[in-house]
Amino acid sequence: MVLSGRSPSRRRLTAALTALSCAVTLTAACTGDDDGGFRPGAADIGDPYVPGRGNGGYDVTHYGLDVRYDPKTDRLTGRATITATATQNLSRFNLDLVGLNVGVVTVADERAEHRRDDGELVVTPRDRLARGRAFTVVVDYAGVPTAVTDGELGSGGFLHTDDGAIALGQPDSAATWFPVNDHPSDKASYDIAVTVPDGLSALSNGVPGPRSSADGWTTWRWSERTPMASYLSTLVIGNYRVVTGEHAGRPLVTAVAASLPANGGAAGSLARTGEIVDFLASRFGPYPFDAYGGIVVADDRVGYALETQSRPVYGPAFFTDDRPNPGVVAHELAHQWFGDSVSLHRWSDIWLNEGFASYAEWLWEEHDGGRTAQRNFEVQYASTDWSQPSVEPGRERMFGTAVYKRGALAVHALRRTVGDDIFFRILRTWTTERASGTATTSDFVALAERVAGRQLRPLFDAWLVGGAAPTLP
Repeated sequence: MVLSGRSPSRRRLTAALTALSCAVTLTAACTGDDDGGFRPGAADIGDPYVPGRGNGGYDVTHYGLDVRYDPKTDRLTGRATITATATQNLSRFNLDLVGLNVGVVTVADERAEHRRDDGELVVTPRDRLARGRAFTVVVDYAGVPTAVTDGELGSGGFLHTDDGAIALGQPDSAATWFPVNDHPSDKASYDIAVTVPDGLSALSNGVPGPRSSADGWTTWRWSERTPMASYLSTLVIGNYRVVTGEHAGRPLVTAVAASLPANGGAAGSLARTGEIVDFLASRFGPYPFDAYGGIVVADDRVGYALETQSRPVYGPAFFTDDRPNPGVVAHELAHQWFGDSVSLHRWSDIWLNEGFASYAEWLWEEHDGGRTAQRNFEVQYASTDWSQPSVEPGRERMFGTAVYKRGALAVHALRRTVGDDIFFRILRTWTTERASGTATTSDFVALAERVAGRQLRPLFDAWLVGGAAPTLP
């Protein structure tokens, strides 16, 4: 994500990496007891940065979403078919779902009891689910979707627009338009079918499938086969100029809101997607997904750009006065490796996403004839507030400067310390070994030390969480 951040007290990196001892756990201690060893799955995955989000007791492997949206009434109807595996003996489980009404729920083809509890859908299957059992949940739901407003993190979710809708946001968005285990530690593949009135576009993640029309409605189909974190899913409906082509043997789909200039800065920036991806692949390793693309929306409520998997979404503010901005495209495309393919296991490590994407902006600027990465490093070093840590920045600072820019400084400091050959080998090893999975800061430090053959924890300690300006390497 790109947007534009009170600082926690000084901490050592080793303390920051162990502070969340109960975070992102799915243990029986969190669930309570039931007879025969069967227990309810946790209703909160335990990540303090997103309280109430995520659920325990199961692992989702696939979402099949079939939704229909009418902009005139702002009503969405949907069926979610969720394939999962029980990770404990389950008597019941939760899905995150905000503001929509639920009709029928089935588990393993049998009607299941269900109830709503604020933003939770609590499902009790007819037959209990033994640990290791694969099962399918089907949820029929409908209603007028809403956005989620957070006093510290802003709003995200389903936005009604003049010509359609935008479902987007970090860390919250997915649960406003489908039932989901809404935490990046549980990634899954997706098939998405979106039915809208003829003449409107319905854009989402992954490879485009065949379209079909009947009775004044058109169904658009999308498939993302590589596991995706839920906040990286998107749905953009409205009047868009959609361009479908191919790059490096994969589909490249871009779309710009019809109200924006056809040959303006937004369109020109998206047109460089293939070029920018190729450059980043030369530094980070092969592109990790089956499709490329990007979407520029015209709604001023979207004051950020977000790395929605395979097809980032950009708000209009990045192309003010119709100026091109390939730098933001480089940032969001870099996230396809750092954040999308290798995803966060817990939100306190968000610098792993934003520090590397910010550094990619420096690499691209240098490649594109602008300021060098070293010069960007020097300028940013001189203006950094070292009291604000990159790791475990505090929930209110998830999108603060320390996460983005201090994170980028740490990346360049690593490069200066180990040299270019080892540095880029570390990055390519990270994106290869951790592809399609999740990771923590500890994981990255351990991998960097292994590849470099030397101790690097003191370096990361100083550059990521130390309270004073580090010595320049």
